[in-house]
Amino acid sequence: MDRQIQKKILKPDYRRIYNDLIDRRYPERKMEFKSILDKKTLSTLEVIKLNQRIFGGNEYFISNQKHRSYDKKAILEILDYQKINKLNNKQLALKFNMSRNTIGKWKKIFL
Repeated sequence: MDRQIQKKILKPDYRRIYNDLIDRRYPERKMEFKSILDKKTLSTLEVIKLNQRIFGGNEYFISNQKHRSYDKKAILEILDYQKINKLNNKQLALKFNMSRNTIGKWKKIFL
């Protein structure tokens, strides 16, 4: 029980982080992100999409790619996206800006 509580506390509150970021840097775009930021919690994929919409541009993502982490729910959601859209590992890797080897490893572990 204590471990579950500790894990929940250690997870960052992305909703507050992005809310503050938009308030300080992009107050004119606040209405654009209102629907996403009104949710109680943000999933990993929602955080990635929000980050792409705010900052855009590929040079930012190339330098920031090594700092991403995915939870099991996000991994399964990405693999489901691959099945639904009938994508191979290379196409999925390009879509989510990650390595083909990572996707292959996830498929071995989770499927």
